[in-house]
Amino acid sequence: MTHQEITDRFISYITIDTESDPASDTTPSTEKQWNLARKLHQELLDMGLSDASIDENAYVMATIPSNLDREAPTIGFISHFDSTPDFTGANIKPQIIENYDGDDIPLKGSDLILSPDYFEDLKQYKGQTIITTDGTTLLAADDKAGITEIMTAAKHLMDHPEIKHGDIKIGFTPDEEIGRGAHKFEVAKFGADWAYTMDGSQIGELEYENFNAAGAVVTVKGKIVHPGYAKGKMINSMYIATEFIGSLPRLETPEHTEDYQGFFHLHDMEGAVEETKLHYIIRDHDKDHFEARKEMMRKLVADLNAQYDTDAVSIEIKDQYFNMKEKVEPVMHIVEIAEQAMKDLDIEPIIKPIRGGTDGSQLSYMGLPCPNIFAGGHNFHGPYEYVPVESMIAASKVIVRIAELVARKK
Repeated sequence: MTHQEITDRFISYITIDTESDPASDTTPSTEKQWNLARKLHQELLDMGLSDASIDENAYVMATIPSNLDREAPTIGFISHFDSTPDFTGANIKPQIIENYDGDDIPLKGSDLILSPDYFEDLKQYKGQTIITTDGTTLLAADDKAGITEIMTAAKHLMDHPEIKHGDIKIGFTPDEEIGRGAHKFEVAKFGADWAYTMDGSQIGELEYENFNAAGAVVTVKGKIVHPGYAKGKMINSMYIATEFIGSLPRLETPEHTEDYQGFFHLHDMEGAVEETKLHYIIRDHDKDHFEARKEMMRKLVADLNAQYDTDAVSIEIKDQYFNMKEKVEPVMHIVEIAEQAMKDLDIEPIIKPIRGGTDGSQLSYMGLPCPNIFAGGHNFHGPYEYVPVESMIAASKVIVRIAELVARKK
């Protein structure tokens, strides 16, 4: 697991554009995701994983076969190959900063600066090799760093049969960034007793709690008439929509919350006099608080309709995923194994809740308990994204060490 091996593999993946599309109803949601899915499938076959498969929805699966003379638990490692539609991932031009000196890093395709004065986590990687964007795209370390680590660990295990392990399943999924990564994942076909997503951020992260999540669309209907003759007739939907926005707790938004605090996030809106739509996401770790947030929004809709003596305001709420803690806590040994693997490699485990979700949250409710392990990247979903090569190497070693520890179990 050399710097060059990890770097070359990572760059070969990020230069393939795999942006997903929430407006699409296909799986994968974009045709270009097939390009990386097929590449990964072929690489797995080339490694000697003869059962490597790719299905009609681009899910890639394979098995590193056991080299034990007895049975052991079957474990899995999973990452997603799509990149977020929040920022372009086309024509990524990575910068490789060797022996990082701790100072500002100009992103040379733009006027942006990646500065440790603002992004303080950079300071812990002084002296390491850091891969950044050029400021015009994201980096797609979320989650091509995870793919790089799984593929690197797989090759290492195949090349070193002296490392004893049971069956190890590998899974790569499309469309995680738009909340559909696990929707068509065949848990029975995968065949693992439990798995880990390699989809966390900084080195040492280990997570088995995540948000309960829902999406909400508030629709406000108005009436358009000529503004010169509008008195008593016009209903401006945008004004009613702003009342709804202003009635939610102002400090319960992403920019004012942390740790276990939930939020309402208005992430998009379209408005005209005749109709306005507000697109929210609702997040909370606590199930009761999560339900209370949804009820608060429904009550605001009812109050506005009562205030204006109308039924012009409506809301549609759809649950997206739930806190995996409920499914992982009964099998906490799978978290403890990952924690021990990090300690064995002198990596300090950082156990904390995910302020988001992973494929693992849905897979845990589908019968595959699935905590999340660091992939090493920072500042996901934008031009300031970066990943230290040393963190990717460390994550690959954690995969191998977990395989060794599980092999000792009956």
